[in-house]
Amino acid sequence: MKEFFKDIPVLHFKNGKEWENWLKKNHTNGSAIWVKFAKKESKIVSLTYAEALDCALCYGWIDSQKQKYDESFWLQKFSVRGPKSIWSKINREKANALIASGKMKTSGLAAIEAAKKDGRWDAAYDSQSKVDIPKDFERLLKQNPDAKNFFESLSSSNRYAILFRLHHTKKEETRVRKLSQFIEMLKRKETIHTARKK
Repeated sequence: MKEFFKDIPVLHFKNGKEWENWLKKNHTNGSAIWVKFAKKESKIVSLTYAEALDCALCYGWIDSQKQKYDESFWLQKFSVRGPKSIWSKINREKANALIASGKMKTSGLAAIEAAKKDGRWDAAYDSQSKVDIPKDFERLLKQNPDAKNFFESLSSSNRYAILFRLHHTKKEETRVRKLSQFIEMLKRKETIHTARKK
């Protein structure tokens, strides 16, 4: 019996070879799947996230949402990388390493070439631990102590949510509007991600 979560198939792979075999047959079908990863305490034999991501990059796929599932598993969504899908610097480095080791497949190379052609490769974003605060936002925070104090109290995911959006807003008028919106949001002590109830 097939498993589904939010109308998307849920699949479990015991190892990287099983996942690679599935991708080899299905990487061109354009659909998304949830991959089940066993929690450490479950003692269930399972593909690791690192294996899954490397193999996905080789076939031009990418991960996105992470979800809780049950006592034994959590889920990560994987799908074909879309034409507007932005690259992280970490995944760009991983892709280069996979090319150097000869593991990258034709479909993965095609996704990379498309990103290089339209500028997404060079515009790859920093990871949460390395992202910097844009100068214009830093200046506005200094001018608004309440917003600055609240920003500094935010969780790393909420800080990153703001900084990520600012780093990818290049159009001047849109950027000015976003900066103002974020400052006002911080002054009201509001966040992009709400804390999950336990």
